[in-house]
Amino acid sequence: MRIINLIENTQGHTRCACEHGLCFYVETIRHKLLVDTGASDLLMQNAQRLGVDLTKVDTVFLSHGHSDHGGGILPFSKINPDARIYMQASADGAFYSFSTGTERFIGLSEETLQLPQINFLRDESGFKRIDDELSVFWNIKDACPSPGSNAFLKIKKPGETGAFVQDDFRHEQCLVIRQGGRHILFSGCAHHGILNILERFREIYGTDPDAVISGFHMMQKSGYSDADIEQIISTALALKKTDTVFYTGHCTGVQPYEAMRKILGDQIRYIHCGDEVILPEAGRRTGTILPFRPAGAPASRTSAEPSPEPDQAANRSAVSDEKAASESAAAAMKPASPAKHKKGSTRMKYHKFFAWATVVCFVMTMITGYQKK
Repeated sequence: MRIINLIENTQGHTRCACEHGLCFYVETIRHKLLVDTGASDLLMQNAQRLGVDLTKVDTVFLSHGHSDHGGGILPFSKINPDARIYMQASADGAFYSFSTGTERFIGLSEETLQLPQINFLRDESGFKRIDDELSVFWNIKDACPSPGSNAFLKIKKPGETGAFVQDDFRHEQCLVIRQGGRHILFSGCAHHGILNILERFREIYGTDPDAVISGFHMMQKSGYSDADIEQIISTALALKKTDTVFYTGHCTGVQPYEAMRKILGDQIRYIHCGDEVILPEAGRRTGTILPFRPAGAPASRTSAEPSPEPDQAANRSAVSDEKAASESAAAAMKPASPAKHKKGSTRMKYHKFFAWATVVCFVMTMITGYQKK
């Protein structure tokens, strides 16, 4: 199986451009598929740069009805009108974000929703087996808290009032790929919360997935409250108890990832645009990310070696003691200390004082020289 990221918020492969969105190209024994499509036609540009032929894709899976995951469907359909597209029937909602303080439409375009190749899933059982490799599930319960950043995401009700209500994310679904006796779980943003998604997986399959590829929607634009930090740490501690390797990015956020990395170590990895996911060998909980390589080219590192990542915390092992790990993770979420800020501010004040003193001396010299003349 090959898993290549085509769209993510941050650049990995130097030839790939990035945008706020998510898209994976996946090759299995029977399929070539896309998991989400990013926010625009950028997936096609990156695919071309990486040598990925999107005209060969036979299946598209949409994790939920937000434009940063489904915005590329329409341009993709113009070069590949035959690929089957799977999304929830409720993914046609009028979705809005208030993360910037004003309403912003983040739903799918009407033209996208009218595409004839879309398969709208609405089975009350919350499960569909597409074939021996692919299955989809939804109807995820909220036993554990969902991400706090969900509070900014609303649905506009139809009718004259046009009132906004909280998005319950019934349009969210997860893809499971089964190959070689392993189960790989894909979830776009885990709006229901990754712990709730894992619980739903266990209900269906009776075990943990071997790998999870998903954003965790923990990123906050206005800083992290104590409740946010507590939820991030408790989530990481719960994930550490599983036998699963986690590959994350997009909406997880750099600070939450670094905090979770303190607890999970190599059990979690960050995916950048253009990276290739190397799945762990059976029985291992160490994930690897490699720069994309053309089909048939040898990997530059083995699965046991660390992947190149921008943050220093990514190359540190997890702290084994739970209390110490939690404290280390909490420290990673803290902003810069006030003492350093105060010291920097004092230094700046001195710089300003000497600058103004220089100006005053220059003016006085000019005045004195003029009077002498």
